[in-house]
Amino acid sequence: MRRFAILVVLLLMMQGLARAQGENQDNTDQRLKALEDRIVALEEEIRALKAERAAPPATETATQAATPAPPSEAPPPAPAPPPVTAAAAPPQAVEAPAGLVGPSATPLPVYGGASAAAKVLNPDIGVIGNFIGATGRNQINPFPALSLQESEVSLQAIVDPYARADFFLAIGEEGIEVEEGYVTFPALPGGFVAKVGRMRAMFGRVNSFHNHSLPWVDRPLVTFNLMGGSLEEADVGIKDSGVSVSRILPSVTGLFLEATGEVYRGDSGSLFQSSRRSDVSAVGRLRAYRDLTESTNLELGGSYARGHNDVGSAFRTQLFGVDATYRWRPLRRAIYQSFAARSELIWSRRDEISATQRGFGFFTSAEYRLNRRWTLGGRYDWSERARDAAQHDSGGSLVLTYWPSEFNQLRGQFRRTRYAEGQVANEFLFQFLFTLGAHGAHPF
Repeated sequence: MRRFAILVVLLLMMQGLARAQGENQDNTDQRLKALEDRIVALEEEIRALKAERAAPPATETATQAATPAPPSEAPPPAPAPPPVTAAAAPPQAVEAPAGLVGPSATPLPVYGGASAAAKVLNPDIGVIGNFIGATGRNQINPFPALSLQESEVSLQAIVDPYARADFFLAIGEEGIEVEEGYVTFPALPGGFVAKVGRMRAMFGRVNSFHNHSLPWVDRPLVTFNLMGGSLEEADVGIKDSGVSVSRILPSVTGLFLEATGEVYRGDSGSLFQSSRRSDVSAVGRLRAYRDLTESTNLELGGSYARGHNDVGSAFRTQLFGVDATYRWRPLRRAIYQSFAARSELIWSRRDEISATQRGFGFFTSAEYRLNRRWTLGGRYDWSERARDAAQHDSGGSLVLTYWPSEFNQLRGQFRRTRYAEGQVANEFLFQFLFTLGAHGAHPF
């Protein structure tokens, strides 16, 4: 009896195993069938895409119509966009492949194409307008009532991996002048940097500034009296055609030292004038810079210049200069608060037929940024005259500047000047600066 019961149990178990194996076999067959169907669907999609890509553009629509519809798992390809006429097509545009975007696909620009390569060869172009107005009384050195004193056009670009070119054209009411135009070689052997062309000399701190980058409407009296030699010159200072070579000197940690030597043709307004080829002028400058804290720094400089003056080749003019600049710019609030103070002292030695004239002059100024838009400043001037050191002029200015944006500024300056002739001039100067296009940063 026991054996019969065991036999019955074994028969039942064998029937259950057979039934389970049958069900597993059915599931496997179904999965294989589903995979085969999926492979067939993918093959049909691939054939459809190949047919669309191989078909010419004119018959693209017909090819899509003849292509069998893909399975329900994949979306049908979108119709090709309507052809774009040559007049309406943007430059360097290609059509997006059908099926990759929606029906409203538009031509996509090709970046890095011929137009982008051509732009790389073009220089950065910028224009800065400098409109000045004046009211008050000044019989010695008057400003025009209203004038577009100077519009500066800048052309700047990398020439090749070894050189950079910068051109600045000053367009005034009396004509066009090359303010500066030079090529810079920044990676010469030995750590030297060279500039060749027409440029403003590295004498002092302010001489290298363009008019629009000054923190005042006018230039200091010492620049007119000793570096221009004449009150009639509108844009004074040392600027000429020549060669400039500079190099960073080794120094102690935290101190930046730079030496600059320059040789020019010898013609710079009424300051230097050459009568023959050998009447060249020379300029030298040594400057030191150091960060005092994370927000303050100090820069000191010493300069020397010599050249022949308008009396003749045997008569020379020499200039000696000392300058100092202090800056405070908190890193976290630099656009809202800052302070800068600068001063320059210049000694002049000019050979004359009668006697050598030894003149001295200086200016000191400060600017404080009240907030993001407003800056308040002041300047004091005192200077003897290069041709007659017995005469001296002095003056003071209050300056208020408003910045609507980084591309334009409004400046008002009250200037009081006491001239050697005994006359006192009280004037209010107005300046409006505006910028178009690209314009590189000014030297720090």
